[in-house]
Amino acid sequence: MKYFIVTLICIMAIKVHGQTLKDVSSSHLPDIVKVPFNSMDANISDIDADGDLDIVIAVEFHKNVILLNNGDGSFKDGSFLLPNKIAKQSPKPYQYYPYHDSEDVMIEDINKDMLLDIVFVTEDDKTNELYLQQKDGTFKDMSDSFPIGNISNALIKADFDNDGWEDFIVGNNGQNNYLKNDNGNLIDQTDNRLPKVDDVTQDVEVGDYDNDGDLDVLIGNEDDNRLLQNNGKGIFTDVSKTVFTSGISEETREADFTDIDNDGDLDIYFANIRMFTPKTPIQRLLINNNGKFTDVSNERLKFNGISGALDADFFDIDNDGDQDLLVGKLDGLTIGLNDGRGYFTEQTDTYVTPFNAIIVDIEVADFNNDGKPDIYLACFRGADRLLLGQ
Repeated sequence: MKYFIVTLICIMAIKVHGQTLKDVSSSHLPDIVKVPFNSMDANISDIDADGDLDIVIAVEFHKNVILLNNGDGSFKDGSFLLPNKIAKQSPKPYQYYPYHDSEDVMIEDINKDMLLDIVFVTEDDKTNELYLQQKDGTFKDMSDSFPIGNISNALIKADFDNDGWEDFIVGNNGQNNYLKNDNGNLIDQTDNRLPKVDDVTQDVEVGDYDNDGDLDVLIGNEDDNRLLQNNGKGIFTDVSKTVFTSGISEETREADFTDIDNDGDLDIYFANIRMFTPKTPIQRLLINNNGKFTDVSNERLKFNGISGALDADFFDIDNDGDQDLLVGKLDGLTIGLNDGRGYFTEQTDTYVTPFNAIIVDIEVADFNNDGKPDIYLACFRGADRLLLGQ
């Protein structure tokens, strides 16, 4: 299981330059996400091509969820667009069969038919899912054609080889996988493209850290984190030992690239916990200095009492032109405001009215098309939350 079960503190409203993000969960979300299921990850896109942003959620041990936007930032349950699984065998010893231990989700038009498709990766029962959207808006289960089945917690997409097709990297307990998109067909090309190493990967992110025009890969692991450099053709080299100037051994749940100091290159943030390994620290901030990363966590993250962190997202929450930090933790949310130079001061109490929830994913988007940021919170063992900018 990916996350610890405990009652936590989340958020009720966030103030942004005198405005607020109002909790409209009770009125704007359908019952399917108000039940105490395990929402493990959310991904945002206009699934039904009607001009507003919808949400797809990876749900642990139950049918995955699609939320369709009504156009005003309220949502209805669109999960019927996904087929119901049929149990073809006894559910034992996996008691939730035919549903899966879904952990991460990506939305992409895999076959370039102008319809968005969905990929879910799965942990305990090693059964990943691929759904291709049909012309009537429903999704056809093509999971049997998905080329791999491993203990998977992470998924990312990008055109790594610059051929115009979005490829996928799957983060596993073991060797991670590279899936090349060959004209709409996903082909496992791991052996030719990724370093051969067994990790326990919990997150995969992409960004051009060396400013050479191609996308590199940041790996968040339960032990040593990694940075993989792209040669421009989708073949990766592990450069961790040469680019990190200090140890990066921790139990990471989220890895992020962002330019925190506005100098034109990508810096790194790791959100960590202590669950399966006695690793420290709980959060780490690394500044990019000409392709070398220096740990500046203690001097730049001026946060009180950070507990285990499950997710993090960078967004200009106070609209002052720099990237602020939102951290979903084992005991709630921390908001760190960037001073423009990459130094973060905690402003949580100024912005937050608490309620009980476990935040495992934070998604920032404009759901009601009013030009103001909104936040969707995927929560563990409790109702998800929707906050609309006022």
